[in-house]
Amino acid sequence: MRPKIIMHINFCEQGQSIPETCAKAARWGYDGIEFRGYSEQHGATPEQYLDSIAQATQQFGLKEVLFSANPNCTNPSHAAREQDIAGVLSFLRLAHERFDFSICNAFSGSLHNPDKSVPYTDFAQHGSAIATADQWQWHVQAFRQIGDLAQSLGFRVAFETHPNYLHDWPAVTRKLVDQIAHPCVGINLDYANYYAMTDKPDMEDVLNCVGDWLYYVHLKNIIRIPGPHELRVGLGEGDVNNRELLRKLKQRGYSGFLTIEGPRPGDREWFAQTDIKYLLALLSDLNWL
Repeated sequence: MRPKIIMHINFCEQGQSIPETCAKAARWGYDGIEFRGYSEQHGATPEQYLDSIAQATQQFGLKEVLFSANPNCTNPSHAAREQDIAGVLSFLRLAHERFDFSICNAFSGSLHNPDKSVPYTDFAQHGSAIATADQWQWHVQAFRQIGDLAQSLGFRVAFETHPNYLHDWPAVTRKLVDQIAHPCVGINLDYANYYAMTDKPDMEDVLNCVGDWLYYVHLKNIIRIPGPHELRVGLGEGDVNNRELLRKLKQRGYSGFLTIEGPRPGDREWFAQTDIKYLLALLSDLNWL
């Protein structure tokens, strides 16, 4: 059986309503959508946000609904961190009352160099490179709590490998989940993010590093431009060999979701359609059906 294909909500954040987004994702052939966690821009309350998603996904027959859990584990204020974690736990409880999801994406608060002269794209001087011992411990404490909730409700969370967060490089992200040491807290591999970073790691080495902690996969593509710059392009058009990545994932017995992201500007609705066609063609070529 082929992996379930999920559309990241960033394909439809150009003014589309939740019902419009769900109708189009279903029509384009996606099995579900990864939505964001709640923020005030989504409506008056988390309950209203979640209820609108529940109504639309049921109406248009989307089977999978995913979310992102994003507590800020880098804030120096203990009270602010505790409040943030409590908000995430509350949202996940409310979400799981409405949706039987099995995985939740995770971020933990960006880490930017306090030296404002360091460019945002100089990723080697942000993220894990500047994380303090306290920030490591705050991550561990927060995600053990989130892991306990996930375990009680029957889902897992996965840190997205992403520059300018503690969970940036594969070895660092693996170290983080090893320190958390919770069976419900693992890794979401977004391999394309490494193409924007200096000395991108080898695909095989990355997969060996994340190992059995690989719970989730995001797919996109970019073209690396000399210097710390990138051109974001279609899933089959950039420097990332997604065919090889999928082949390796299949060989390793990966059985989780494949979520396509659409971070590039322009007509993202068209990109959502062309990207899933490419991914379905790859899965067919690999006999992953």
